[in-house]
Amino acid sequence: MDQPVFDTIIVGAGTAGCLLANRLSKDPARRVLLVEAGRRDNYPWIHIPVGYLYCIGNPRTDWLYQTEAEAGLNGRRLRYPRGKTLGGCSSINGMIYMRGQARDYDGWAALTGDDDWSWANSLADFKAHEDHFRRDGGADPQQGGRAFSELHGHGGEWRVDKQRLRWEVLEAFAAAATEAGIPASSDFNTGDNFGVGFFEVNQKAGWRWNASKAFLRPIRSRSNLQVWTDTMTERLVFDTGASGQRRCTGVMLRRGGQRLTVTAAAEVILSAGAIGSPQLLQCSGIGPADLLKRHGVDLVQDLPGVGANLQDHLQIRAVFKVQGARTLNTLANSLVGKAGIGLEYLLRRTGPMSMAPSQLGAFTRSDPQRAHANLEYHVQPLSLDAFGEPLHRFPAFTASVCNLNPTSRGSVTITSASADDAPAIAPRYLSTDEDRLIAAASLRQVRQIAAQPALARYRPEEWKPGVQFQSDEELARLAGDIATTIFHPVGTAKMGRADDPMAVVDSQLRVRGVDGLRVVDASVMPTITSGNTNAPTLMIAEKAARRIIGQARP
Repeated sequence: MDQPVFDTIIVGAGTAGCLLANRLSKDPARRVLLVEAGRRDNYPWIHIPVGYLYCIGNPRTDWLYQTEAEAGLNGRRLRYPRGKTLGGCSSINGMIYMRGQARDYDGWAALTGDDDWSWANSLADFKAHEDHFRRDGGADPQQGGRAFSELHGHGGEWRVDKQRLRWEVLEAFAAAATEAGIPASSDFNTGDNFGVGFFEVNQKAGWRWNASKAFLRPIRSRSNLQVWTDTMTERLVFDTGASGQRRCTGVMLRRGGQRLTVTAAAEVILSAGAIGSPQLLQCSGIGPADLLKRHGVDLVQDLPGVGANLQDHLQIRAVFKVQGARTLNTLANSLVGKAGIGLEYLLRRTGPMSMAPSQLGAFTRSDPQRAHANLEYHVQPLSLDAFGEPLHRFPAFTASVCNLNPTSRGSVTITSASADDAPAIAPRYLSTDEDRLIAAASLRQVRQIAAQPALARYRPEEWKPGVQFQSDEELARLAGDIATTIFHPVGTAKMGRADDPMAVVDSQLRVRGVDGLRVVDASVMPTITSGNTNAPTLMIAEKAARRIIGQARP
């Protein structure tokens, strides 16, 4: 049987892969194959916002990864969800639209030597796919002395919407934050997200808006694009030219119980995410030579940075019992309450079933000397012992706070030569003194906000971690007991200058030392963004597509 031949093969139909497939297949002469190990996104809970509760930890939609036992977490292992379906993590995430801070992208420009990655030169790539609700109907409100359209797009595929419910206890927390010196914010995406306000979300009319709906469904009729689901990529295929230069020429797949090799005439693009992309590179012979030798993988290119530089946001969950407050705990702990929640969503697409995991956000400084916000709060009108566990039966809110710019660095390493075997994921949370001190400071700041007059009527009582813990050492240890990931792994195939020995890709996202191969996903971030990572991943894909096509910057 003849081997299938395409111009471009994209591995991974997640956030980046879906956008790339859309953009690259616009040229009818370019044959594009999008490969996804998971199934179609026709599972109902993907599309109901609260359905993330039923998607995370579900083999239908999640790779079911776990971290290694983490010393900084006092020996605990964490569940590490990654999307395994069309749309990838955009099908199971918290739906928060957050770009981060201008300094993040200016830092990337400095680290890569490529000014195209700066905030000013990335703004057009954010706007290119954005469809912001505040610009509906031709509106263009003034914000901070400038037109809203200077910062936000409209008419693109990626819907940014307002949330469809409010909670009085969260309004009170926002007021308490302003009393503690944090200014109110109506837009976290201006380049400086310092402030407190309600998150904007990737939803449309009360439904989750994932990358598959945004970028694939409108183009399903394109004859030059094929989307293969339930297709596992086992390894990359290479050829060696007369000069000795290696070139990626395709992928080896397993589909429908059969193995086949698919050829890419132009290039292969890895968009399998910060876990999947380094794993596939390593299984294919690109990575640290000693690691590959240990697992019997033939070396193609010695790149020690593959799988290194793992960064993630670790949230510390502070739970406060309250009195006289309407919270999801009490609302959802009765049959009548559950029926009311379901009926409201059925009739109006509003209420708790439309809610993102976190509604209220805040960006603050762990100490006043810092020039930029380095803490992010996710505040929720609910509490539970751990993600996936039942809600508590008492009224409560949770203020989860994370260090936006952790100095801890982890790794992703294969455990065998087979891509079927989960890699070892070792984030090494709280492994630096700075991260531990910031963890302690963040818990003290939560207490400061909770003690403000705006919350007094609810009589907040700290339930976790507990007021008996006061010293830096106690609070850092307690952070290790209660902290969890907020699912933002990045950096494991970072971009950098030619003289950076740990850089995996150049500023064009081409893998060093191998022709015909790029990585386009969150793994290429040299440093984590100061906020949620889905929107930056879309921007990366937009910029990569523009460069591949050869379009000038708008």
